[in-house]
Amino acid sequence: MTMTALLSMQGIIKTYPGVTALQDVSFEISAGEVVGLIGENGAGKSTLMKVLGGVVAPSSGAVVIDGVLYAQLTLRQSQGAGIAFVHQELNLFENLDVAANIFAGREPRGRLGLMDRARMQRDAAQYLAPLSVPYGPDTLVEGLSIAERQMLEIAKALSMQARVIIMDEPTSSLSLTETDRLLAVIRDLQVRGVAVIFITHRLSEVRAVADRVVCLRDGQVAGHLARAEITQDAMVRLMIGRDLQSLYTPPKVTATAPLLELTDLVTPAFPECQLNLTLRAGEILGLAGLVGSGRTSLANALFGIAPAISGKITLAGMVLTVTRPADAISAGIYLAPEDRKRAGVVLDMTIRENITLADLPAFACYGLVRRGPERALAERQKTALRIKAPGVETPVVTLSGGNQQKVVLAKWLSMRPRVIIFDEPTRGIDVGAKAEIYALMRNLADRGTGILMISSDLEEVIGVSDRIAVMCEGRIGGLLDRPDFSEDAVMRLAVGMNTKEAA
Repeated sequence: MTMTALLSMQGIIKTYPGVTALQDVSFEISAGEVVGLIGENGAGKSTLMKVLGGVVAPSSGAVVIDGVLYAQLTLRQSQGAGIAFVHQELNLFENLDVAANIFAGREPRGRLGLMDRARMQRDAAQYLAPLSVPYGPDTLVEGLSIAERQMLEIAKALSMQARVIIMDEPTSSLSLTETDRLLAVIRDLQVRGVAVIFITHRLSEVRAVADRVVCLRDGQVAGHLARAEITQDAMVRLMIGRDLQSLYTPPKVTATAPLLELTDLVTPAFPECQLNLTLRAGEILGLAGLVGSGRTSLANALFGIAPAISGKITLAGMVLTVTRPADAISAGIYLAPEDRKRAGVVLDMTIRENITLADLPAFACYGLVRRGPERALAERQKTALRIKAPGVETPVVTLSGGNQQKVVLAKWLSMRPRVIIFDEPTRGIDVGAKAEIYALMRNLADRGTGILMISSDLEEVIGVSDRIAVMCEGRIGGLLDRPDFSEDAVMRLAVGMNTKEAA
């Protein structure tokens, strides 16, 4: 059955001085339809959605909504047509309650022009009800989790009588359980006739929820996929022009020599649990498990952020005492944290400053930093890691997520790492950049570095790892060798089944 398009974008072109961001892009969506919009960073997804939202004026082309043609939508016209955004970076007032956030700038007024709080609370409850959230209209936003705030943004969109909701990376900070909840909400919106444009780098979610897929590459439509055609491989081929398996680089040799050994290690997050684990030299050891299973607390203990309560850390046969990050760094244990923007880089500093920040004494003479050697190292690392930027004096805040992650790596690689802990190394990074990060990790492992990779992406864990350790409630639930890898085996261990049951 052919559905009538609720809106269509026809031949959209957007040019900037010297750059064509969109080239003859056409896109349409029908009421109650979920369309996955995929593409690498810089493919044109955000620009296309800004045209639809009335934020950016197209150079040519038109948008048709309910049969009315607009050569250029304004923000007011877009909102009036029922188009709403749920952004990755949430736009909420933490000091206000839920109802005030839903109706911010649109507060209902009484006869004397005073804010009608009772009506606002009542109406807010109406928009929260279909989302089954565990909070009410009078709950302060500062006490909500990221997932709960995401639902609040959806309630805000519904309060604006949204007919099309654009979700931009809505699950990037959510756990697996929270993600499942959000996908269920999307299906409910679909039943109610609301159209959803779903933008994400997590292709498994697109496969789970989308009716169709539209892929942009280099500002053009690279192809479409009908529901029956949506697979990980098909989406990756559209995005980068090659198969999924090409993202993963196999090891050159099998790692056997122990490098890092944890014996009866007890972390502050799980004081009743003892951890025993071995990381081999030249190995990528995937650390899987549900959110809250203890993966990040283990990383924090190894790096000295939240030191272990007891137990032993042995590196290359020598027992280490790690009570602060400086202890880990001096031993050659480095961390690429999950939240790279807050803990991995200093956004306002340049690429050069970030790369040399952890090892400034190496560039100092009589207390002054020698800019020549510092800049030379930064230039070498920028070239080696293919960091896309005009130069090493470029502020890191202007870089894409993948290039920011490369800056984190460049900082540690210049200091000859023995062990690197990657916590969610490709979160929010597009497929092409993922391939580069994976290749860098494999290159490090082939040179003898031990890599502990924490990831919630099971396909990533299975594709990249040489072995997988699965955590459950603060303990190592089991270990899997490559011949035993499967999503089912990992998930069984993650929920507490033993190795025999997992097999």
